[in-house]
Amino acid sequence: MAVEFIESGALKGLDGVTHGFFTRKGGSSEGIYNSLNCGIGSDDEPHCVAANRNQVAHCLGVGRDRLLSPYQFHSAIAVPVAEPGPADQRPRADALVTSTPGLAIAITTADCTPVLFADALAGVAGAAHAGWRGVLSGVLEATIDAMEQLGANRNAIKAAVGPTISQPSYEVGHEFQQTFVANNPQFARFFLSPSSEGRPHFDLPGFVAHRLAEAGVGEIDELELCTYRNESEFFSYRRTTHRGELDYGRQISAILLI
Repeated sequence: MAVEFIESGALKGLDGVTHGFFTRKGGSSEGIYNSLNCGIGSDDEPHCVAANRNQVAHCLGVGRDRLLSPYQFHSAIAVPVAEPGPADQRPRADALVTSTPGLAIAITTADCTPVLFADALAGVAGAAHAGWRGVLSGVLEATIDAMEQLGANRNAIKAAVGPTISQPSYEVGHEFQQTFVANNPQFARFFLSPSSEGRPHFDLPGFVAHRLAEAGVGEIDELELCTYRNESEFFSYRRTTHRGELDYGRQISAILLI
C-alpha cells in the first residue's frame, strides 16, 4: 500500500511550499501500529518507525536526515531551525519554524491538532502540535511570533488545521471545562453537553481556529477530519485508551520550503 497524505486547499499550490498531513497508511509497522507509525516515542520497533519516517521524507523529496520533528511535551515553545541536528538531540518544543529551503519540519499527533503554517512570499514555514494544554498556553501564538522573527507577516500567513479529534468524540470532565472558563468566560462556547446531565464535549479544532483568528493570520483552512472516528485513516490516543491497549501510533504532518 502506498503512503497516503492529505493536502490543505490553502497551502496546496503555494509557490515554493510542499506539505502533507500523512495518514496511517503505507508503512512498515504491524499490530496496533499498523502501518505508517512515525512516533519516535512509541513502543513500536525502532527500525519500523525509522523506515516509516524515511518513506515520509522520500514523499516530500528530502533525505531522511532533513525531516525534523521536536521532542513534544505539550508546551508553548516554538523553536526556529536552520539545519539538521543529531537524531538524539531533538529540540524540546511543540512547534518548529524555518526559512531554510529543503528542510522539512514536522510534528506527530494522535488526536491533538496538527497545524501547518506558511508565508510563501516571505519564505517562512511552521508546524505546531496543538493539544489543549499547548493551545491554552499559547503555542499557536508562539509559532506565529517565531515566524515573524524570520521575516513572515502574520496577515500573509496561511494556516491549515489538520486531522484531530472532533467535538462529538471528545468527552471531558467538568473540571476540564472550568479550567478554560476560568481563563476566559467566553471559552464556554467551545463546550457542548449532549444532555443536561451529560459530561461536556470540547471542540478542540474550533478552539484552535479561534486562537488562529484572534492571532490575525491571513487564512485558516480546517480539514474537518476526525482521528477518533476514522480508524482506517488515523491513529487515536483516545480510541486506544477506550480499548485498553497499551500504546498507540502517531501520524506525522510536515511542511517544506522548496
